[in-house]
Amino acid sequence: MISPLTHISPKAQLGENVHVDPFTMIHDDVIIGENTWIGSNVTIYPGARIGKNCKIFPGAVIAGIPQDLKFQGEESTVIIGDNTTIRECVTISRGTVDKQTTVVGSNCLLMAYVHVAHDCVIGSHVIIANSVQIAGHVSIDDWAIIGGSSAIHQFVKIGMHSMISGGSLVRKDVPPFTKAAREPLSYAGVNSLGLRRRGFSSETISHIQEVYRYLFLNSMNNSRALEEIEINLPATKERDEILNFIRSSERGVMKGYIN
Repeated sequence: MISPLTHISPKAQLGENVHVDPFTMIHDDVIIGENTWIGSNVTIYPGARIGKNCKIFPGAVIAGIPQDLKFQGEESTVIIGDNTTIRECVTISRGTVDKQTTVVGSNCLLMAYVHVAHDCVIGSHVIIANSVQIAGHVSIDDWAIIGGSSAIHQFVKIGMHSMISGGSLVRKDVPPFTKAAREPLSYAGVNSLGLRRRGFSSETISHIQEVYRYLFLNSMNNSRALEEIEINLPATKERDEILNFIRSSERGVMKGYIN
């Protein structure tokens, strides 16, 4: 159902069974997948690519031009995967010349008043709680959870299955499988509960905890800790995910445990 009180460009492409409530505006060069619901007073700008079975609540703005003074009007997109929910007043800016796109994966939940800036890449099954502010060029991997009212600095990377406490100031990278809290943001343990809910075995969780004992609970620098991990701990998918994340970090990772 499409309300007669909406404005939909004839150049937009809407799939079957798309529902659009009154007072929403959908511009040129927009693609929306089947069975997606769009509430009232939503604005969807050119470059939006929205998947199937999504829900977009009132007041959201999708594919607005970047809040970046370097932006010169280049063509770019926002890509949103299937089954993702965008709650009230969320804003998602399209990309710049850097990546030319901003991506939100499938099966995500972005709660009210979240802002996702230009050139961010957010994986699938990610939960971002109310009023989280995400600066440009941020990367958030699958299954991460970001607590409400957190602010994430540009170019930060957040690893898979991590969980960040509400109200956090995220200035450094957050490695996979961890919990992050306190100020300054610090290691607060492995996200054991989340990992169990997703089917990780107790043995795998214990192995991840052992990796982080070397990294965050010993008085070694990261380079030495990585060497010790490779020497003393068996190679697993989870161990290598952590090692690769730490080695590829450009901003540096959050602090270890603070008593």
